[in-house]
Amino acid sequence: MKNYFLLFLKGIGMGAANVIPGVSGGTIAFITNIYEDLIHSLKSFDLIAIQYLLKFKIKSFAEHVNLTFLIVLFSGIIISIISLGKLLSFLFDQYPVLVWAFFFGLIIASVYYVGKTISDWNGPTILSMIIGTMVALAITYMNPANSDDSILYLIICGIVAMASMLLPGLSGSFVLILMGNYQLIFLEAVPELNIRILAPVVFGSIIGFVILSRIISFLLERFRNQTIGLLTGFILGSLLIIWPWKDEVYLIDKSGEAILRKGEMIVEGYNWNLPDLYSGQTWLAILFMIIGILAVVLIEGVIKTKEVK
Repeated sequence: MKNYFLLFLKGIGMGAANVIPGVSGGTIAFITNIYEDLIHSLKSFDLIAIQYLLKFKIKSFAEHVNLTFLIVLFSGIIISIISLGKLLSFLFDQYPVLVWAFFFGLIIASVYYVGKTISDWNGPTILSMIIGTMVALAITYMNPANSDDSILYLIICGIVAMASMLLPGLSGSFVLILMGNYQLIFLEAVPELNIRILAPVVFGSIIGFVILSRIISFLLERFRNQTIGLLTGFILGSLLIIWPWKDEVYLIDKSGEAILRKGEMIVEGYNWNLPDLYSGQTWLAILFMIIGILAVVLIEGVIKTKEVK
């Protein structure tokens, strides 16, 4: 029960990360040492699993797909997304710099610990990391699209969001901002449990994890160091999005007026600034950054203690 509770908490952490633009649930899975278990469990939904279901061999099906692991983990993810959506929206409105600073520290430490799992830093591995970093940085400079609640587009959003969740460093929430549907899905449909919006997104998410989990599993088995190097690059490149001291840039029309969506301005990108070292809030943000780093160090310490036992 203790292990299940810890797994549930890791799911809550992944769910919270997926709600926050710029933070990846895959990163949380990586630093809490469940990433490969998650990928291999999702990959297990194959023809053998379907055969077990058709023959009503529920026990064999559960063992084949590691069902208990997935139920506990995704229970934490779903509960976190539903319950934390409004809270995180409030925190970002009231204390944006402090929230970004905490996650910036979290991601810095994640880069170190994920990179440590690479056994051979050869040329291809370094190149993979550089490519991952460049891709994540390129995504940062993309302009957001307009909101679209069509069923096909919502399915595509689900596929892309799941892909981002499974790739450490690529934030599903930030990708949804770029696709124009972050507010529609996370800040409106999730708190209100709007099935018309959520059903296509969930369907797309299922398609996404079935396809991508197989691709990632294959790459981890055949090209482990290069794959982790690529994922480390994704995480490193995401730091620019999470940098606490930045100003939001909003979409404007040809006349220079802000374009509103349901009464709110649309974030187009960011202007990054250097912190004011004479400000008390800056040092408070640095404290939160250190807390984020220590949180990862603590998680790693707990994991190593369990492995020794």
